[in-house]
Amino acid sequence: MTTDPAAAAVAELFRRESGRITAWLLRRYGAGRYAMVEDAVQDALVAALRAWRIGGVPVEASAWLHASARNAMVDRLRRAARIERHASALRLGEVVAVVPDDTVPGQAEPLADDLLMLLFVCAHPALEASTRITLMARSVCGFTVAEIASAFHDKPAAVAQRLVRAKAKLTAIDARFEWPEGVALSERRDSVLAAIHLMFTTGHRPIGGDQLVDATLCAEALRLAELVAADARTRSPEAHALAALIALHHARHSARLTRDGMAVSLADQDRMLWDRSVLARGFLHLERAIGGERLSRWHLEAEIAALHAAAPSIEATDWHAIVRAYDDLLALTKSPAVRLNRAIALAWRAGARAGLAELKGLAADWRSGDRGPLDAAFAELHEQLGEREAAEAFWARALEAATNAAERRYLARRLAAARSVAVATGST
Repeated sequence: MTTDPAAAAVAELFRRESGRITAWLLRRYGAGRYAMVEDAVQDALVAALRAWRIGGVPVEASAWLHASARNAMVDRLRRAARIERHASALRLGEVVAVVPDDTVPGQAEPLADDLLMLLFVCAHPALEASTRITLMARSVCGFTVAEIASAFHDKPAAVAQRLVRAKAKLTAIDARFEWPEGVALSERRDSVLAAIHLMFTTGHRPIGGDQLVDATLCAEALRLAELVAADARTRSPEAHALAALIALHHARHSARLTRDGMAVSLADQDRMLWDRSVLARGFLHLERAIGGERLSRWHLEAEIAALHAAAPSIEATDWHAIVRAYDDLLALTKSPAVRLNRAIALAWRAGARAGLAELKGLAADWRSGDRGPLDAAFAELHEQLGEREAAEAFWARALEAATNAAERRYLARRLAAARSVAVATGST
């Protein structure tokens, strides 16, 4: 199969740079032109795909995209001004003045500040809560519509329509690219943290592709979480708790996969490969998360991650404390993922049979269209009990539900192993 270097470079840059470019243009031209800015960014990406296929990917690809997006925005503003002038020759009105800007962002420009502000613009109170997270995921985090739809268990067409309405709403109210203040800022912060968390969890189970973990996406989520936690205007115990959660998980990245991209379970990971410097950052954020007025889900999830990070082995992990933390977390959220993880922790604390009982109760209430993680958990616990036929059936169901090539390879290997053991023991 041939590869397209230009398409690969554009896809990578879209994920990494689209949020920065969008924020940079919105600062200059206003959040009321959100739709036009996003169209200009898309114009730049299309132009890059065409030009780079002919001339190759430039060394300064990011600067090339910024300049191209700026030019596309200027063209769109000029076109809008001409349309406005010709729409009614009798009506006098203010026409957009366009002053070409020959600079592109450099190290001296506040790109981090722009990106942080864009997160809070996307969290505008005029938008519904789910729409805010969708807009942030698309504009700042670079998610595709399909990835957002999968994360929300929604239809791509519904997500696309929600994005159109969100941008139209920001245009209609002439939203400003500026910092909210006081209570307005703290209210928006919850949506911002939820979007960053969504970015991180999606990075740990990408839709499509050939990776089990999108390390670039996870690292970007950590960077954004630490931006929120570090800025004097946005920091809070909850922000530090989320940064701790992401750091403590991301520190284990190198041990999660084999060299050929296969998953390694927590029980089998080489803990010497965990990044000690990132773990230290996580524990520092966790320390700074103490003292808030409320115990958030981020606090509890960070506590669970810290218990794993502090344990010298899977057997020495404090599973009693982890199950208690999951109990507290379930009191805050009825998330099926939380119930699933609690069942797995319970199996480590009290045995596979206890974990299976919890999974059966969860299966009866499962509403998500994605049963893959649930079926894989069933398969794992049935294997531990020596129930090979049941394990084989659940591995097969999990494999059928997989959407990622690397995940399919891993599940196919587990299914093949279950079948070989079943044949060897005469259980089929």
